[in-house]
Amino acid sequence: MQNCVFISPNFPTNYWKFCRELKNNGVRVLGVGDQPYDELTPELKDSLNEYYKVTSLEHYEEVYRAVAFFISKYGRIDWLESNNEYWLEKDAMLRTDFNIQSGWQVGDLGRIKYKSGMKEYYQAAGIPTARYHIVDHFEGCKAFIAEVGYPVIVKPDNGVGASHTYKLDNDGELWQFLNEKDQSTRFIMEEFVTAEVNSYDAIIDSFGNPIFETGNVTPMSIMDIVNNRDNSLYYIVKDLAEDVRAAGRAAVKSFGVKSRFVHFEFFRLTKDQYMGKKGDVVALEVNMRPCGGFSPDMMNYANSTDVYKIWADMIAFNCSTKPQGQHYFCAFAGRRDGKPFQMSHEELAAKYASQIRMMERIPDALSGAMGNQMFVAVFPTEEEMNAFYADAVRCW
Repeated sequence: MQNCVFISPNFPTNYWKFCRELKNNGVRVLGVGDQPYDELTPELKDSLNEYYKVTSLEHYEEVYRAVAFFISKYGRIDWLESNNEYWLEKDAMLRTDFNIQSGWQVGDLGRIKYKSGMKEYYQAAGIPTARYHIVDHFEGCKAFIAEVGYPVIVKPDNGVGASHTYKLDNDGELWQFLNEKDQSTRFIMEEFVTAEVNSYDAIIDSFGNPIFETGNVTPMSIMDIVNNRDNSLYYIVKDLAEDVRAAGRAAVKSFGVKSRFVHFEFFRLTKDQYMGKKGDVVALEVNMRPCGGFSPDMMNYANSTDVYKIWADMIAFNCSTKPQGQHYFCAFAGRRDGKPFQMSHEELAAKYASQIRMMERIPDALSGAMGNQMFVAVFPTEEEMNAFYADAVRCW
């Protein structure tokens, strides 16, 4: 029997489904988390063979001892995963310390976690990347801006999501950013790209080949959603665009991805600029985990399948025969509390009752980028989806 340690199986709240499918495939699932066992949902309890509670997942020594305990009881650990961006570095540390070879090691972090390190591998795949500068001092930043022009984007070189990401339009904003930024954080500055975000989402086997592929489109800037507390809109595509598929597969090969669920982000340019022509697909960043939040469920609705099972099949069998059914656009609308929407939550739900698949409050930890009240709905056409979006965000 294979042993898999799953870090933080209780959050995000839908990740118990990864554990369920692993256990259904005959894998021994050993959870490590900071929530008391009695507070775990019944579904998660049923999906675990054993659970080890730590005071905090931030405390590496505690998590280390948890893994050591499981090894003493069950023997060698075959897999250690969280599928969560926040824990990827600790996952790699644990794999390295316990010689678990089935995932990224500490030595891999430079190219998979640091935005500056990613660029070399995108470029090796023939995918253009934005020009960049590691933030140092005013004169150094100004020399870079003299080359690319304002505006520029600044963000942590090793960051999660769009937190601490800003658009700078002039010298005054640059001065303010340099004076107020966290001095312990390394920031990267990039030229501003006018584009929408298109993603390549895939489950990759141990040979580096995709066994499931889809993608999403984010027509709004995540940075603006977080900084301006806007509503959040994105959707899983009905069918993956071939240029995104080609770019995604090339990046998988360049980064050496094996045995992972990945979320690679690309820009589709909305006007001609330095990186390419309008409509071109160019690099943004790689994420070596599933798209966040409830995106795995949305992939299921869009493709009439079960990505939790496909991922678990990859872990247990290195392949999957899970079929796909009819394809749809699957739309996410995250409404922000306090906005004067013309349609109440109840009215929106009633109008789109036959299309809505999920409707619930978003956990506070995810609300910055996703809003507070979510609606997930499926549509056969883009026109019907856009009508739903218009109703979801229209305010008085």
